[in-house]
Amino acid sequence: MEEGHGRRQHSQKYLRAIEEAGGEAVEISLGLSPAEVTRVAEFLDGFVLPGSPADIEPRRFGSARHPREAPPDKRREHTDDGLLDHAFVTGKPVLAICYGAQLLNVHQHGTLVQDIPSEVRHARDHDGGAGLNESVHPVRIESERLAELAGGSSASVNSSHHQAVRTVGRGLRVAARAPDGIIEALEWTGGPGWVIGVQWHPERMASDPFAQALFRSLVEEARNAAQTPKPTNRAAGSRGRRPKLRTKRKR
Repeated sequence: MEEGHGRRQHSQKYLRAIEEAGGEAVEISLGLSPAEVTRVAEFLDGFVLPGSPADIEPRRFGSARHPREAPPDKRREHTDDGLLDHAFVTGKPVLAICYGAQLLNVHQHGTLVQDIPSEVRHARDHDGGAGLNESVHPVRIESERLAELAGGSSASVNSSHHQAVRTVGRGLRVAARAPDGIIEALEWTGGPGWVIGVQWHPERMASDPFAQALFRSLVEEARNAAQTPKPTNRAAGSRGRRPKLRTKRKR
């Protein structure tokens, strides 16, 4: 929703994290048609699906609207769906963050907890007081890849979400959990490609080694994708340049 109102402070954190990791950040407007999104995606080497103040349309995972849900952003959903379809076909990497991780799960036919405080007994604070602040809590890492990036089997992460993954989508597995059992990270296992979804906001943890490692790994995977010839892109001529990664403007 920043694109429509000219608010850039949140988007800039994603752009800065990509640039500092060695990538070239390219924004995609949510006003593009599906065909335009596909054409733009062809020229990018990886994707960041950022957070959003919206919640995902609950009918997509067979639920009625929860009274505490924020309105959905249909253009955001359609854009993410198109980019994920492209990434899965081409093997390009994806880092899905907070809302982006939830969208990734729903895209793969998973379901969501629609409101953690009212649906999960004994849940710790995940929304920082209804999104007014950020809380901080530990996560237990269950993925070898994520543990390598974190430098161990646990990490401390920020948190500002009231929804979470309930049933894991097809081709995904749980990569980390909070102490109360809330799923905090997902990893793609359904085919080639580097796809990780995290429920926290590494772009807001600029000095954190784990957050830096996530973005560096994304950029490295994008570089590898750029150097692997595919019939759907121009990768053969991309050696030696900074990989182009997409982050979306919020509406």
